[in-house]
Amino acid sequence: MPWTTPSIKISTPSAITQGIRRLSYRQAIYEAQHQLLSTDKRVFLLGEGIDDASGVFGTTLGLTDEFTSQRVVDTPIAENGITGIAMGAAINGMRPILIHMRPDFVIISLDQLLNHAAKWFYMSGGQVSVPLTIRCVIGRGWGSAAQHSQNIQGLLTHLPGLKILMPATAHDAKGLLIAAVRDPNPVVILEHRWLFDKIGHVPEDLYATPIGRANICRYGSDVTIVATSIMVHEAMLAAETLANEDCNVEVIDLRSVKPWDENCVAASVRKTGYLIVADTGHQYGGVAAEITARITELCFSSLRAAPQRITLPEAPVPAASSLEEIYFPGQSDIIKAAKDILSG
Repeated sequence: MPWTTPSIKISTPSAITQGIRRLSYRQAIYEAQHQLLSTDKRVFLLGEGIDDASGVFGTTLGLTDEFTSQRVVDTPIAENGITGIAMGAAINGMRPILIHMRPDFVIISLDQLLNHAAKWFYMSGGQVSVPLTIRCVIGRGWGSAAQHSQNIQGLLTHLPGLKILMPATAHDAKGLLIAAVRDPNPVVILEHRWLFDKIGHVPEDLYATPIGRANICRYGSDVTIVATSIMVHEAMLAAETLANEDCNVEVIDLRSVKPWDENCVAASVRKTGYLIVADTGHQYGGVAAEITARITELCFSSLRAAPQRITLPEAPVPAASSLEEIYFPGQSDIIKAAKDILSG
């Protein structure tokens, strides 16, 4: 039988195809939370509007009814305050999952997150852990514009003490969330809103995807494309087009941007000699900048050309849909970068 949440039926081609269990990205997140709430009394959810009609893009629908409002907590609009509450609960042995439906709201809570949660383990000499998980929905949509569409991974990766995850598949949406909740210190998960309807293989058991380990989605020998979040899917589409032109692309889903799997990326670049990094954030001081700098240090003698970065332009997110189409990069930008870098 197709898998559904208790309160929402999401139409999919089939939940089970040829013996492989398939769920959408949103269903995978829901299932991870449901299993964690069911198996660990320390786990609870909190956030603004998590029990409303949309249920955070369908990922929390019905959880309040099943687990009560004491474990699925709708909070006031007070981001810094609720982050402090979640951090305090984590320090005292709970495993909170704090949900922000917009990345911009996380910025309001940076004092609690960067000045406190990220530093307690270090300042206490390892005696105080902060097992806090923050889910945050990033990316474009419906003209959400400059204050509701930001991609803040570059900002969050700058200071030590936080792990930053960007699952691109339904499998990793579940596995990385479980890994985050099990981690003894704070983890931020950035979920792109365009991924929620993506379908993929998701095992039914309670499994964890290793943090800090990349996934090679496609093996190739001509050029390495390292991608994050929705850009993984754009890179795979680009790779299919390039394959028709006898360009054999290797696509790496980074999955975790801090820590990130530099060994996997370096091994690929030593094989291909070329590197393209496709990220959902900005270029200046961003994740793509860190990856290209580090790989250049590690693989300088193997590189046949300067690495290329595909990122957002140096401007706030526009509201108009026509401008969004220009602003956000995609597979065509990756194809062009690959042709440019190989033509030398």
